[in-house]
Amino acid sequence: QMADPFLYNTGERSHYGCLGHEVQIEYLKAYVCRPSFFTDKAVIVVHDVFGWRFPDIRYIVDLIAGHGYITICPDFFKGTEPWKSTDHWADFADWMKDHDPTKVDKEADVVLKYLKEQCGAKKIGIAGFSWGGMAVHHLMLKNPQLTAGVSLYGIIRDSEERYNLLNPTFFIFGEKDHTISLDQIFLLEEKLKQYCKVSYKIKVYPGQVHGFAQLKPEDMKPEDKPYIEEARKDMIDWIKMFV
Repeated sequence: QMADPFLYNTGERSHYGCLGHEVQIEYLKAYVCRPSFFTDKAVIVVHDVFGWRFPDIRYIVDLIAGHGYITICPDFFKGTEPWKSTDHWADFADWMKDHDPTKVDKEADVVLKYLKEQCGAKKIGIAGFSWGGMAVHHLMLKNPQLTAGVSLYGIIRDSEERYNLLNPTFFIFGEKDHTISLDQIFLLEEKLKQYCKVSYKIKVYPGQVHGFAQLKPEDMKPEDKPYIEEARKDMIDWIKMFV
């Protein structure tokens, strides 16, 4: 029996009343939250394996919107079932085959078009968590329309082409993430130094496990709270710098 990769218990989430609303964009559903004033800046949030309806990810969408961005979390699983905490970890590899984080280009284009044409967005950034972090890493190599990216504990591991980032990208990791070893983080850093032509940043947060940065305040342990808040502030600062 392999250890469950998601160390936070997703079964007992506190209730969260969302600030945004759901929209239909072509064949995709999405959750959108807008700031109270007009802006031509937007951020796409890419959910983790628990999907676009997961309360923690909606909390993050609302948080980013509160900093003055039209923020949107599309259903990158296109209506299929997200991973559930009751699913068997032995089936995860098979599930991933049908939910490939590097096959998100079409959905990203649909959402970019919507943000530009329907929302008047001129600068668009992206932030993704875990599965979504992998999707962000992929998109920052492929889609020049994304002005900046933040990948939280998700990287593409098996490609030599993964270092030629098109625009500024920030990689956030937990020191105790058992899905991404420190060796992999050091390799990423070494290769980015070698190949990357744009701004990038890598930061490791002490003592933090996979999934740490999207916890809602009432679900945080007191000892983790400063690191969670720091990671979120760092994410917002990166977006503010470039988007």
